[in-house]
Amino acid sequence: MSSLPSKTVASKQLETFANPSVERDYHIHMEIPEFTCLCPKTGQPDFATLILDYIADTTCVELKSLKMYIWSFRNEGHFHEDVTNRILDDLVTAIQPRFMRLTAKFYVRGGIFTNVVTEHRKPGWQAQPLVDLMQFETQSNTRG
Repeated sequence: MSSLPSKTVASKQLETFANPSVERDYHIHMEIPEFTCLCPKTGQPDFATLILDYIADTTCVELKSLKMYIWSFRNEGHFHEDVTNRILDDLVTAIQPRFMRLTAKFYVRGGIFTNVVTEHRKPGWQAQPLVDLMQFETQSNTRG
């Protein structure tokens, strides 16, 4: 008789860990290509890729708990706008970032793609100017 691995269970609990470089603004980028929830009108599944960008303050979100949190929406009915804002609110509550942007790119339904973008900025936080390292064309040091 073979033993099956224990089942992983979806959860609304987001775990955190201490930001290892709290003195610096740095960009954390995550792509979550398998988000699923249900259409509240039809009960049919809606699929999206979530793109999470944030600048942590004192804590970061732990990836396994984020995966289980995202999985928890798969049997719940939500409008695209509602679920995107709810996820952002829950993440902001959990980690209190300096900045966070969540982009939800929902797959086509009825011939329409929907993208929802929502942001949070910590009061008083100002983004540092972007350093553009692509300002020089390839071979810019050659004469001709």
